Parts: sequence; structure tokens; C-alpha cells
Amino acid sequence: MAADTGSYIKHHLTNAKMCMSDGGVAFNKACADAGFWTLHVDTLAWSIVLGLVFLLTFRSVAKKATTGVPSKLQCAVEMVVEFVDKSVKETFHGKNALIAPLSLTIFVWVLLMNAMDWVPVDWIPTIAGLIGQYGFGMDPHDVYIKSVPTTDMNMTFALSIGVFALIIYYSIKVKGIGGFTKELTMQPFGHWAFIPVNFILETVTLIARPVSLALRLFGNLYAGELIFILIATIGLFQLPVHFLWAAFHLLVIPLQAFIFMMLTIVYLSLAHEDH
Repeated sequence: MAADTGSYIKHHLTNAKMCMSDGGVAFNKACADAGFWTLHVDTLAWSIVLGLVFLLTFRSVAKKATTGVPSKLQCAVEMVVEFVDKSVKETFHGKNALIAPLSLTIFVWVLLMNAMDWVPVDWIPTIAGLIGQYGFGMDPHDVYIKSVPTTDMNMTFALSIGVFALIIYYSIKVKGIGGFTKELTMQPFGHWAFIPVNFILETVTLIARPVSLALRLFGNLYAGELIFILIATIGLFQLPVHFLWAAFHLLVIPLQAFIFMMLTIVYLSLAHEDH
């Protein structure tokens, strides 16, 4: 029983992989030694699909928006847009037309990816297993799929590295290369003798921003998904416990999207400050 439970948990926590092997395309177990050049196709697919859901939904609402009595969907979209816009105005102290739409995109996209955690853990793997078995003649146990992109560290680091690239870009654009270099070498101790110490401290602080962004989001969502999987193994009492944990996630899932968005705004605001 313990071995079955362990296999069940491992199966649910394994990504669908694709890689190049011996000049051809290989999948899953054949990618065990592929290393860095392995694509997690489930993470890519779900993140793209959910990104399209966000774009098409908001575009549709924008095209159909009316000044009369709005639909429920229009009300929901307007509330989200106003909430994000208010957060940007209160937190971002520079002038940049990119920050508000970027923040909206981050918040809604991360929220949608996190929300996949509410889907019962067996539904999507079971459907994928049946498709693999009857559509492609595969053993269902060899069909892997993780439906929560933010439980994949590759996804959370991809998001945070994108934010980090913007931090570096705007730091140099606003402050100039000289100003950015001075910020790294003359703070917090404003004396030339402390340049090595300042550089180490400021570099660590700078690198810690994307690392903390990625690990915070990944850690919270991975732990939540793992607990959902563990709940699914307890048998008779799993349904009430599942609903209790899902109810708790009504707070966790939007909160993590909000934190990721707010820290992005704060970091980009600091990049726009020219001392």
C-alpha cells in the first residue's frame, strides 16, 4: 500500500517531458538524462492556454463594454482592472505606461495558473491517461501531466527572470550605466574604500529579488498541490478534507498572485528612482 501511495504521488508530481534524443524527439522517461534541454510540455501548454483565456476574455469584454447596465463579466473585469490600477498608482512612483498593463497581465495570468489547483487532482491525469491509452496505445501509467504551471519551478523562474530583465533595463535607462554602477558600488556605505563590500551587498540584494519571487510562488503552490494529492490518498474521508483545503486556498491562490504583482511593481518602482 505504501509503495502504491508513493507511486501515485510521484506520478502526480511528474511533468510531461519532451527532449531530443539520438536525433529524434523523445518523451517522459526517455528524457531522464536530457538535463537542461528538456521541455515540460504540460507547463508550456497550460500556461499558453491560460494566457490566451486571459487575453481573449479581456479583449471580448473590452469590445462589448457598454456605459449602460454592464454584464456580470464586465463588472468582474472592471473590478480587477480598477484594483490593479489603484495598486499601481499607490505603489509605483515613476512615469511608465507599461507598468499598469504589465501588472494586470501578471496578476490575472498568475491567478489563472494558480487556480488550476482547485481542479481535483485525479481529473486531468485520468482524462490524459484515457487519451493516451485509447488514442495512442500507451500505458496510462506512462502518461504524465501536471495542470498547475506555478508548481513547476521552471515557470516561476521564467516569470521572475522576465521581471529581473525589466529591472535591469529600466535601472540603466533611467539612471544611466554610470548611475546604475554607482548605485551598486556606493551604497549603503558612501566611501570608495567600501566599494567591494557595497558591490557584494547590492549584487546579492539585486539577485535575491527574482529568486525570492520565483521560490515564494513555487513553494506555496507546490506545497498546496502536494497536500491535495496527499488528501486524495486517505480514502473515505478525502472529500470533506478536500473541500476544507480548497476553501483555505480561496485565500492562498489570489494572495500569491497579488504578492507577485505587488513585488514586481515595487521592484520596478525602485528601478525608476534616480538618486
